[in-house]
Amino acid sequence: FSKGQNRGERGGGRGGWQGGHHNVSEEMPKYITVSTFAQARAAEINAMLKAVSQKSSNSLVFQTLPRHMRRRAMSHNIKRLPRRLQEMARKEKKEQSKTKCRKARRRHINLVAEFNRRQGKNIWLETHIWHAKRFHMVKKWGYCLGNSPTEKSYRACYRAMTRHCLLQDLSYYCCLELTGKENELLKQLARICSIDTGLTFEEAACLSGRFEGSLNLYRADRYPEDMLGPVTFIWKPRDGSENRQLWIWMHPALKQDILRELKAICQCSEPEEICIAEPVTTSNQEEKQVEIVTSLGKKRKKENKEGEKAVPVKKIIGDGTRDPFQSYCWISQTTGIVISDRSMEILRYRLIGPLSHSVLTETLKAASVQTEMADSETELNNWWVENCKDSEKVSLHQCQSAIFELLEGMSSPSEMPPGTILGLTVGDPRVNLPKKKTKAMPDFEKYQDNDKVRQLYLKGVPVDCAHSFIWDEDICKNVTENKISEQDLNHMRAQLLVPGSHLDLGPCESKIPILLVQQPGKMAGEDRPGWGSGWDIYLPKGWGMAFWIPLIYRGVRVGGLQEALKHSEYQRIPHTPQFAKELETSLLEKFKRRPPAKRANYVKLGTLSPFICPWGQLAKNWEGRMKASGGFVCPSSPHPEHCTTEGHSFCDPKAEGVREASPETGEVEETMEITSSEGALRTEDVTRTQDFSERGETKTSDFIVLRSEKLLMQLSAWCYPTAGKDRRIRLISRLGQKEMTEDVFLPILTSYPRALVWVNLSLLRKGNPELHAMICIPTEDDLLHLSKDKLFCGPQEPKHRDIFKDKVRKQKEEKKKKKDNMKAVEGDPPNVPDKETTEDHEDLVLGLWSDALPDVTSHCSRTVLGYVTRGDFSLAAGCGEALGFVSVTGLIYMLHNQPADKKGLVLLRTPASLQYRFARLTIEV
Repeated sequence: FSKGQNRGERGGGRGGWQGGHHNVSEEMPKYITVSTFAQARAAEINAMLKAVSQKSSNSLVFQTLPRHMRRRAMSHNIKRLPRRLQEMARKEKKEQSKTKCRKARRRHINLVAEFNRRQGKNIWLETHIWHAKRFHMVKKWGYCLGNSPTEKSYRACYRAMTRHCLLQDLSYYCCLELTGKENELLKQLARICSIDTGLTFEEAACLSGRFEGSLNLYRADRYPEDMLGPVTFIWKPRDGSENRQLWIWMHPALKQDILRELKAICQCSEPEEICIAEPVTTSNQEEKQVEIVTSLGKKRKKENKEGEKAVPVKKIIGDGTRDPFQSYCWISQTTGIVISDRSMEILRYRLIGPLSHSVLTETLKAASVQTEMADSETELNNWWVENCKDSEKVSLHQCQSAIFELLEGMSSPSEMPPGTILGLTVGDPRVNLPKKKTKAMPDFEKYQDNDKVRQLYLKGVPVDCAHSFIWDEDICKNVTENKISEQDLNHMRAQLLVPGSHLDLGPCESKIPILLVQQPGKMAGEDRPGWGSGWDIYLPKGWGMAFWIPLIYRGVRVGGLQEALKHSEYQRIPHTPQFAKELETSLLEKFKRRPPAKRANYVKLGTLSPFICPWGQLAKNWEGRMKASGGFVCPSSPHPEHCTTEGHSFCDPKAEGVREASPETGEVEETMEITSSEGALRTEDVTRTQDFSERGETKTSDFIVLRSEKLLMQLSAWCYPTAGKDRRIRLISRLGQKEMTEDVFLPILTSYPRALVWVNLSLLRKGNPELHAMICIPTEDDLLHLSKDKLFCGPQEPKHRDIFKDKVRKQKEEKKKKKDNMKAVEGDPPNVPDKETTEDHEDLVLGLWSDALPDVTSHCSRTVLGYVTRGDFSLAAGCGEALGFVSVTGLIYMLHNQPADKKGLVLLRTPASLQYRFARLTIEV
């Protein structure tokens, strides 16, 4: 102790004691009451004992032991614990809830109730459970769909499409049925389509019901603007009645717009009836379902009055999200047309590949003729017995069966006429299951010298054989309700004398009407004709898994949304809708999640819009460049140092007016929809889809996508080079097209100043095109360098200066100062920042263009022609391929100025790269 300090005097501070004999005597009580003192101490002792005896954490008793004393068996064998802890372990085991084992919890009634509850918001396909165990599931367009397999199968799926068979469930596609007089239907439907784009509803081959047709729909009398989307349609073959039936199939993202337009042109406003999704459950049953779902894991008690005779929960078949009080059928009092929504009432499977017909012929067997009822008490096959009494229908069924068997002798579905329809009635495919998985193969020797196969190639399926009972809604309902359950089928298999032998149900076997529709595959272009061809199967609802499993047992590989995307990409056609605004948001969030030092600086890379394509501004800028230049007399480079032509050029000072900031792409609020092989787009203020796929967004989308077959064939012929053998001239003369002169292309530019066109690009050398890559025009020096050096991959874009770097830095400094001021002023309310200051800098992100976009065509050293909407390495072509849109004005300008042997050569540059790469641009019609 320091000098002058006693032991008792130490400690005025924390942890010390008040020294001195005097202080102790003052604090000590003179006397205590024994009973009160003992009672207080007893309470403290009890609290301490309780705390010691109870666990202070969620761990089990044996987990409180030191690690060297723990044994694995302690978790289930109490005697392995030390004796002092065994009593606590017994109490702990009693406290644990006695939940049933997994087998008991997954009893059928519980599972069905739970699955029904989970289908309240998103529709489940009938193959949902099968997909959920093997696929990554996504929620899109109101459905739960399989996106991609969990196993590595990218190349395997491509091999299946090329060599064998790939299976997809397309039951989420929507079907609208129109019923009415043929003339009235054709009159109204003619307003929403155009013969300029190809087929219409009046096509004779499709109108007979023999072939499936496809076309693009528009708002009434608005062609070529306001496209609704691509659809496929099937007419029911004529049966002597004046009324005709028409099925229109579309993607679910387009359903509401198309349905609204159909109701408008057909003047359908009054609902004919209220369609209720099956099964219809009473309020008592619904309450019981809720009780069962909430009591999962608890002991189940039958509380209803019927006891053992309680009605089990029924499985939802079809659309589980349908509102029973909402109409799904509309009738017009003026035109007499009835529109019915048959979505999820008809299932649709797609088989892709050269051996898809072999899979069909092995899986399905034509139904046998039946003239007597198997059981008079049930309605099983009563419709089939009635039809078999008609000799004409029996002969028609035999003709259909004979044609179906001939499919086995074909080498590929592409040999059939495109869109061929074959109606058929088949037996239950579950009775034909093989003992183990097999790979379906064709038998060419059986039909090698068969004249009937040759006639099928040449003439196709007769009109009468396109008839199917699936058009009758009452028959479909009968087939769905009288399906033999899996339990009964397995019970019958168990009673076979020889286990594993064929199960013959005889007259009790279900008869299912189906429709087979041939898919032609790749039809446009010169390479890989017929690639991706196959068959579509249309089934009544309730029979999804009954057909799915037998198809799986024939060796098919199953694909999801990603495989469907690749299938359309290799065919070079647009695919399912993608919302450009949602895509931009997700890409921007992903960009912001990366550290600033790891992000690509798109401003320095010269990429104005890396996450969305500014279609509106692209079309507007090209129109302005054409008006400013007065003609196509300038080189492709937009900068003065590259301009070497006389007269007005695109870099003329008078053309600067075109570079003014455009509010279109600055606020990108609306989407552009491209929905056919040539594309399409929509111009309304509501959210649309892009590309039937891809959509770009503009505020005022006064631009269209060219879909006229005549003009597309003309542009396609101009894109081919001479290549030393006068190939382009021969092609033009063969197609009857005109040479590229001003008299020919100037009327196109006048009629379509702001038009885009769907193109495909193939890289000449290495490279992998990406989403939103820029399609640019090569300069004369680029083409000259390429002609001298065949290995020249392309020029490089010089780095740009980041003009927003200082603004971003100032914004960060301001935010830091505000934080410091708020910390310094304690107790005061936080200062509210100026709205003007925050609005000026709230959108500033390092590496992104923050102001209104300038002229997108001339921002880089190479003039921008268009953008890529999809791109990747193509396993089918063996090189990088891209699909996208270019300005028609820019394309004609480029082709007009390019040498004859370099026609169609463009440059591609990905958003995060400075390297340009040469690619060949083609338009396939």
